[in-house]
Amino acid sequence: MHRITFLIISLIIISCSKDDEETANVTLEGNWKLIEELQDPGDGSAVYEPVQSIKTIQFKTDGTVTTNTSLCDPLTDEIISNGTFTKSDREIITNCENPYASVILFKLEGEYLILQFLVDKQFEAKLFYQKFEKID
Repeated sequence: MHRITFLIISLIIISCSKDDEETANVTLEGNWKLIEELQDPGDGSAVYEPVQSIKTIQFKTDGTVTTNTSLCDPLTDEIISNGTFTKSDREIITNCENPYASVILFKLEGEYLILQFLVDKQFEAKLFYQKFEKID
């Protein structure tokens, strides 16, 4: 009886953990444009704010990512316009010197791509998010 219960629970967990990419029918590969940003002050009160930006990011099928600005932005002025990504870990490796910009987490939420940055403001960690929409 315990084995059957364990099997059923395992199947439920596996079926519920499908990648957002599958459920939204949105593929990561392609071009994305920055449309909104959110800076969480730590109390969960922040909301996404629209931005006027030319920043685009492209995920390629070979596991590379490029941008027309810098992957290190908004955390540093370094200009690193390409890196690599892994879907399974949902990480972009940027090679930025700033340790807070060297690895960027990402996820798909519905039809949007969300990049998550950890910002250290005088030893107080804050989260910063950029929201992108697919442009092709």
